[in-house]
This record gives sequence, structure tokens and C-alpha cells, in this order.
Amino acid sequence: MSHHIEDLLSEWQAAPDDGWVLAVITKVQGSAYRKAGAMMLFHPLGRSIGLVSGGCLEADLKRHAQRAIQYDTAVKVNYDATDESDASYQLGCGGIVELMLFPLTRENNYLELHLLAKYLNVGKPAFYEVVLPVQRTDSSELMAKVVNPEETDYHINGFVKANILTRIQETGFWESRLVIPCRPRFHLAVFGGGLDAQPVTKIAQQLGWRVTVIDERSSYARHYDFPGASIIKQTCAQLTNAVLSRFDAAIVMHHNLDLDAKALQVLSLTATEFVALLGPPHRRDKVLGKAGITISDFHGVFSAPAGLALGGELPESIALSILAQCHGVLHQAKLIPLDKVVT
Repeated sequence: MSHHIEDLLSEWQAAPDDGWVLAVITKVQGSAYRKAGAMMLFHPLGRSIGLVSGGCLEADLKRHAQRAIQYDTAVKVNYDATDESDASYQLGCGGIVELMLFPLTRENNYLELHLLAKYLNVGKPAFYEVVLPVQRTDSSELMAKVVNPEETDYHINGFVKANILTRIQETGFWESRLVIPCRPRFHLAVFGGGLDAQPVTKIAQQLGWRVTVIDERSSYARHYDFPGASIIKQTCAQLTNAVLSRFDAAIVMHHNLDLDAKALQVLSLTATEFVALLGPPHRRDKVLGKAGITISDFHGVFSAPAGLALGGELPESIALSILAQCHGVLHQAKLIPLDKVVT
């Protein structure tokens, strides 16, 4: 299981009445492992799902989660790593992390997590708005809502990070809401179900992505070789627009010129954000020629030869190289060293 929000919600939905506590990072100053909007869940018996740090805060947060359960109230927690003389946690990141813990109960409608899961499960993005209460607010008074991006004045594409919005209410009191943009897990299509497609699928699933393997050949893309992935045993021409429109990214790796050309033909007609083709430049030119298309026909990034120059020649290294580039494109990241990134 990954730490994607869909995985957290899936685990919680198996037993929502157990008395879970939702932990949310509300504010970060300076450096921190995770940013505002990161969520995790605590079970009253001590089990936890997800991460809000690199593992250095979670044990202490369990203690605070038990306090939230015991008093049935919201709990605010602050971790300050700017004081190097404080040896409490030895975080080392030098930032300040503020969190809120919310008991999930029938009375507060489980803070609308069922509705958030419903949106994500059908592939729809949403904004998750959590009202930030004062310390020790009773659980029955906690509020959150799920907002359709099409029904608000801030849109999912231009609102990629969580933010606190403060508005005055009809009562005259100010209310602060943490607005968290939530999108479904990325969906990767792998055209070609050979041996080297297996590490691509495994790594992508570890990233929390949904993976579909497409290969019309009978001896390829067998279910037991790709556990957890969806398998489509159809020709590219048989793939409907409804199917093709689900994919955020695609990797074409049939090791067959004709099949690769047919895959690129259908992908060039979609809005797929990242399309990668395995093989050297001269092979790329042959495949594009067979397909009767050019690089400019693709809506998003077309990568051929696929991947970044990370070194290595084994399937796992190639998979890492392609998925690293794909990950950067989907997250709109600049391919620069982290020590050059200004946040």
C-alpha cells in the first residue's frame, strides 16, 4: 500500500466507526518532510495509516491522537525544530510543523471523508475544506466539506498546494479553512506486457499510481505477472476514447515496431500528459514513420528515447529512469537538484 490519500481512505472505510483520528498538517514554516495538507489516520488500538513526516513525528502523534480520543476534542500540536538546543525529537529539518487532530465520529459526519473517497474513486478531483477550530473544540462541532472544483472560484489546476483561507461569516466571526486540493491517483498505461514492463508496473504502484497494461498478444500481459494492475487484451484500434481518456501517462514498450506505431497513433489523438517510447533515436524515427505522425502531434511531453540519463541498463534501472521523468512531468517539476530549489 502507498501513502496516497485514496489508500488511506480505503483502509478507513473498512471500519469507519472504530473511532479514528484524522491528523492534518495545517501549517509549515521553513523546511519539513511534508507540507500543509498532508494527512494520516490513527486507529484507537494504535495502528496508523499514512505519514506526515519521515517517521520522526508519528510515534509522538499517536500519543496526541489518544488524547483526542479520550477527551473527544480537536487537538493542536506544534513541532519546532528551529531550536537546536531542544533534543526532544532531533528532527534536523529546522522547520516548524503545526498539526490538528480531529476525532472522526457519526456526529461530525466523519468530516465528509466518505464523500471525498467517492470523488476520488470515480476519478474526479476535489477540494477538501477543513474548518480550523480552536484547541479542544468538541468533536461534534468539527466541520469539513468536499467541494467540486467546477463549483468554486478557485480551480484545481491553479491551486496545487494547500492554503488557509480566512473569511468573515454571517455571524460576524472570522473563520479559517484549510483548503486541500485532492486529485485521484495518476493513471499510467503501459503498452506492452513483456518482462521489462514488470518493474515499471511495480514501481508505479509503489508511487500510488493506478496502472493498466495493454497488450493484444496472448503470451504477454498475463495477470499473474502484473499483480494489482488492470489488463486489457485488445488491439489499440479497439480502445475506446473513454478508456484512453483515463490515462495521465503512457509508456510504449512492445519491442515490436508495428505494435508500437499503432499505440502511438491512438495516443497522439489524446490529451495524455506524458508519452514515452522505448528505444534509441533511429528506432523512434522508424516507429513515427510507420505511424504517420510527428513529435508535434502529441498533446503533452513526448519522450523518445524514454527516460532520464541515470545510468544502468537492467530493467529496474530503465523503469526508474522513465518513471522519474514521468513523475516530474506529472508534478510539473523542474529537473534540477534539490539544493537549487527555492521554496
